[in-house]
Amino acid sequence: MNPGPPPAGLARRDMSEDPVEQFGRWFAAAEAESAIVFAEAVCLSTLNPDGTPEGRMVLMKGFDGEGFVFYTNLESAKARSLAAHPRAGMTFYWQPLGRQVRIRGAVEPVSPEEADAYFASRPRGSRIGAWASDQSMELESRAALEGRVRLLEDRFAHRGVHRPPNWSGFRIVPEAIEFWQEGSSRLHDRFAYERDGAGGWTLRRLYP
Repeated sequence: MNPGPPPAGLARRDMSEDPVEQFGRWFAAAEAESAIVFAEAVCLSTLNPDGTPEGRMVLMKGFDGEGFVFYTNLESAKARSLAAHPRAGMTFYWQPLGRQVRIRGAVEPVSPEEADAYFASRPRGSRIGAWASDQSMELESRAALEGRVRLLEDRFAHRGVHRPPNWSGFRIVPEAIEFWQEGSSRLHDRFAYERDGAGGWTLRRLYP
């Protein structure tokens, strides 16, 4: 199979002064690309309580000037890791576009109101699933999980499914955001934003 044309280069003039605005542009392009099923899929990297690095795919559920948000069971492995080491990284990779974005920073919980609003927007089956799953805990069988789901469907049969007390969200407050554009002959373009002492951002081009 013949390779396609090399991706267009990334120049300093292409970059916004605000990395979150720049992320918004790239994220919109990823959402518009039909070959990308989940533009919001991202590798979340944390340190577990003993300091071992771990990564797993999650779905980013929102971003703005305050940070990048995801949700989870608060008793899951990732939540226990964040309780011990409240810092994390996110890595997006949108292969058809030849683009990667890396984000790192401190992690803070979202407000209960934010968590309630997002939970209420989820499909009913996903809300039932949040109650049924003791995420990251040992499970004796698939049948046991399905049995819990049936019991919860009966419990909530005639009323709304509210947010479980052990389910909420986290926000990565970015300290650094890097944009990577694929180039021919592995001569990629990389631009890194880092927080400065005045609360703004500095932008540097990096070697590939």
